[in-house]
Amino acid sequence: MIQDQMTPIERLAAYNLGKPVDRLPCVPIVGNTAARVIGVKVGELPANGKLLAQAQIAAYRRFCYDIIRIFTDLYGQAEAMGARVRYPEDETAYLDRPAIADISQLDRLTPADPYRDGNLPHQLEAMKIAIAEVGKEVTVTGALTCPFTNASFLIGAENLARLVGKNPDAVHYLCRLSLETCLNYAKAIIDTGCTPSLTDPMSSSTIISPQKFREFSFPYLKQLIDYIHSRGKPVTLHICGKTAKVWEQMAEAGADCISIDNAASLSEAKTKVGHKLRLMGNVQPSEIMLQGSPAAVRLAVLSGVREAYDNPKGYIVASGCSLPTETPFANIDAMLAATREIGYPITKEKLDLLEQRWSK
Repeated sequence: MIQDQMTPIERLAAYNLGKPVDRLPCVPIVGNTAARVIGVKVGELPANGKLLAQAQIAAYRRFCYDIIRIFTDLYGQAEAMGARVRYPEDETAYLDRPAIADISQLDRLTPADPYRDGNLPHQLEAMKIAIAEVGKEVTVTGALTCPFTNASFLIGAENLARLVGKNPDAVHYLCRLSLETCLNYAKAIIDTGCTPSLTDPMSSSTIISPQKFREFSFPYLKQLIDYIHSRGKPVTLHICGKTAKVWEQMAEAGADCISIDNAASLSEAKTKVGHKLRLMGNVQPSEIMLQGSPAAVRLAVLSGVREAYDNPKGYIVASGCSLPTETPFANIDAMLAATREIGYPITKEKLDLLEQRWSK
């Protein structure tokens, strides 16, 4: 393990207070790449809390990043409510069949019990183990799929898209049920000592308009965030794709930090909402982290830091979304190494010098 000057918890605590730190926080969002760290199949993780914890702890110790995220796929809550999920032997899970085929079956749905249903108990077990082993030195978070996205997994994305226009009452019903599951799971995550980490890809402006976000996603997202805040936990919110048109709403919902996809601009986010919340992102997961060279990773990190290091509410170096499973270890190392070399405090002159050197 590389010995940084500060532990991740010390670094984030100092950074939050505007005190000196050794470097910016850095979070390559390691998901199923953790399986590669301990040499197991991806399909072994979702239903094995001990193995999942082992993989994520090993990945943290191998790369020395600042936040652990217990995560395997987006479908855990929907599966616990009746959706069918396929678990390939060595690939990320995918939705095989929604929980219901149409709105005539709405009465079949009930909120999930995270201590009993689906793979949620295994996820919680992994969180407890991680907290016990490394929770005093690094923040451990548990991935939680937000209500609107979970609703799409209950009835299918295409069906939900049609219902948004034709039967908004049914959409609200699905979102309310999803919210109940989200609140149940958020409580369970926090009770382990972890912090919920929110993901809401179906709320992207690539998929629904800002007006539909306001009507169908925002009310339930805000209730979820309000609950998490009531338990004394901060909220990081990731919405995939283009999100510029809903940044203000993400801030209004209460997010403390928004994770910016590489499809969006950190500079624009800083200008629009940087005075309200922290920014995190947005090195390209596929083109740079998976397919690029360590040199390309260093330059991408430098570019993101140049755009957002002076964000009023702070900035976390990160990938734009979860890393692909086969991301080379050398590229994850390069993200951390670049962040260490940039150091802190940061000046434009230092960034210019590093760019000249790294571009050669």
